[in-house]
Amino acid sequence: MTNNKYILSWIDEMAAMTKPDRIVWIDGTEEQAEELRREACRTGELVKLNEKLLPNCYLHRTAVNDVARVEGRTFICTKTKEDAGNINNWIEPGECYARLTKLFTGSMIGRTMYVIPYSMGVVGSEFAKYGIELTDSIYVVLNMLIMTRVGNNVLEALGDSPDYIKGLHSKAQLDEENRYICHFPEDNTIWSVNSGYGGNVLLGKKCFALRIASFLGRKEGWMAEHMLILGIEYPNGEIKYISAAFPSACGKTNLAMLIPPEIYRKKGYKVWCVGDDIAWIRPGKDGRLWAVNPENGFFGVAPGTNEKSNPNALHTCMRDAIFTNVCHDLDNNTVWWEGLNNNPPKNALNWRGEKWDYTKYDKNDKIGTSGAHPNSRFTAMAKNCPSLSSEFNNPAGVPLSAIIFGGRRAKTAPLVYESTSWQNGTFVGSIMASETTAAAAGAIGVVRRDPMAMRPFVGYNMGDYFQHWLDMEKIVPHLPKIFHVNWFRTDDEGNFIWPGFGDNMRVLLWILDRVEGKADADLTPIGYVPKAEDIDTEGLAGIDTETIKGLLSVDRESWREDVKNIKDFYNLIGDRVPKELWKELEELDERLK
Repeated sequence: MTNNKYILSWIDEMAAMTKPDRIVWIDGTEEQAEELRREACRTGELVKLNEKLLPNCYLHRTAVNDVARVEGRTFICTKTKEDAGNINNWIEPGECYARLTKLFTGSMIGRTMYVIPYSMGVVGSEFAKYGIELTDSIYVVLNMLIMTRVGNNVLEALGDSPDYIKGLHSKAQLDEENRYICHFPEDNTIWSVNSGYGGNVLLGKKCFALRIASFLGRKEGWMAEHMLILGIEYPNGEIKYISAAFPSACGKTNLAMLIPPEIYRKKGYKVWCVGDDIAWIRPGKDGRLWAVNPENGFFGVAPGTNEKSNPNALHTCMRDAIFTNVCHDLDNNTVWWEGLNNNPPKNALNWRGEKWDYTKYDKNDKIGTSGAHPNSRFTAMAKNCPSLSSEFNNPAGVPLSAIIFGGRRAKTAPLVYESTSWQNGTFVGSIMASETTAAAAGAIGVVRRDPMAMRPFVGYNMGDYFQHWLDMEKIVPHLPKIFHVNWFRTDDEGNFIWPGFGDNMRVLLWILDRVEGKADADLTPIGYVPKAEDIDTEGLAGIDTETIKGLLSVDRESWREDVKNIKDFYNLIGDRVPKELWKELEELDERLK
C-alpha cells in the first residue's frame, strides 16, 4: 500500500502494543466495503435493512453506556495546562500516553486492526489534510468511508511525508470508567479507547476536523470552525455563500439544507448545501475568505428529522446510509424515530434492541421509553443530498459574503443584528449563548455560553482562539460581515414568534442585502438592526411589521443582565481573553446604560 517509513513504523509500533490477530488496509473500493458489510451482518454488528425501501442501508446499535460524545472524558494534552486552557480538560501528554498505553495493550487480541488512510477535503487540494485511523471496529471503517475520502490516493498524495494525523482507536472493553478521547495537538495524534459511538471514534470528525485542525489553523494562518456553509442562488443565477455557527439544538442542519418558501421558489431562488457541520476557512488570493466542507458525508441527529422539518436530510439518508440507535420496524425491516411521523411501528425493537411498546412512551423519560435514542444518528453520503452544491468538490472552496452566529434566547437577542466591525463581530461570536431547554440536562432557562459554537471543540486555549479570530483582520483585506440571529424569541406563553425553518431565508436575504449595501439599518447599543419593513413578510400568516418590530427590539435590562454573565464567562476563560474583547464588553455596558 505504501513505502512511507513514518507510516509503516508507526503502524508496527501500534500493532506491537494492541496485538491484533491481523492487519487489513482499507483501499476505498466498493468491493472491499461490501465484503466488510457482509462480515458485520454475520457477526450482528450491522443489520441489513429493506433493500427496496432503504437500498444499501444498515442499522447499528452501540453499547447502552455509549450513546453520545463524552465531554467529561475528552482531553487536550498539551505540554502546559495553560495552552489547553480552562475550558478544556487537560492531562500532561507523558502521563496520558502512559495511562492509555495500559488500556491499549492487548486490546485488539482476537480482532482485526483496520488501517484507514483518509483525507479531510478534496485529495490534493490546498485545503486537504490527511490522516490514518487504526481501529478494531468495522462500524468505524464503514462510517469513515461515508464521512471522509478514503483510499490509496491518500497514500499517494502523502508520498514520503510525515505530515499526517495519527489516529488510534480501540473499542477495548467499552468500559465507560476507562473511556478516553485524547488529543495531542503538538504530536498530530489522537487516541480514543473504550468507546464505539461515532462522535468519539470517527476520528476524522470533531477530533481531527475541529480540535486538531483548529490548532493547525492557528499555527498556519487559517480557521477550522463548527459551521455550516450554504449558497443562496438569486433568480439571475448569482450565488452568494454564508457560513453559520449554532450550538446544538438550534437548527443548524435545517438551515444548511433549507428549502425556500414557495413565494421565493416561484421567483427562482434556490439554496445549495455545501456543508452542515464543519468549515475550514482560508484567506484566498483575492483577499477574501474561502471555505470548504472537509467532510464527505453527514452525521445527523435522526429524531425530529421529517418531511416537514428537513426533507433534504430525510431524502439524503434513504439510501447508502448507516442508522445508529434508531427504532427497528420489524414488519417492514425499516427504521423509525420520534418525530419522523405519527405512525410508530406496532412490532418493533427499540434502540437497545428490546421489544418496544409505543403506547408506554413518556416524554419525561425519553431515554427509557423512546423507540430511538434522543441522540440517535444517520451517517449519509453528501452526494445523495438533493440540494448539494455543485461547488461541494471544488478544491478552492467558496467565497464567504457573511458569517452568522446564532443562539437560542427567549427574550434577549433580536431576530437578527449586524456587528459594527470585525473586532465587534468576534466579540459577538465570543458571547454566543443558548438557554437550556427541557430537552437539555439541567434547569430550564440557564444561559450556557458557547463561543462560535466551539466550546467543546477548540484544541487549545479559548482566549488564544479569540485572538486568532482578531488576527485575521491583519491578513485578510476583504472580510465577510458578521451577523447574529435568534430564531427562538418567545411570547409570554412561551410560544415561538418567528416561524423558522424555510422562512429563515427572509432573514438571510436581508443579511446579503446589507453586505451589498442595499438595505438600511438602525444602530442600537448591540449593533445594526434591520428596519422592520425591510424583512419581507409576504405570505407569512400572522406576522406583520409590528410583530417584526417586536422581534427586532433590544431589551436593555436583559442585556445588562447578560453583561454580568459574560464577565463571569471571560473570567472563567482566564487571562488570555484579548483586551480588545474586554474593551468591547465595557463599551457595550456603557451603551446599554
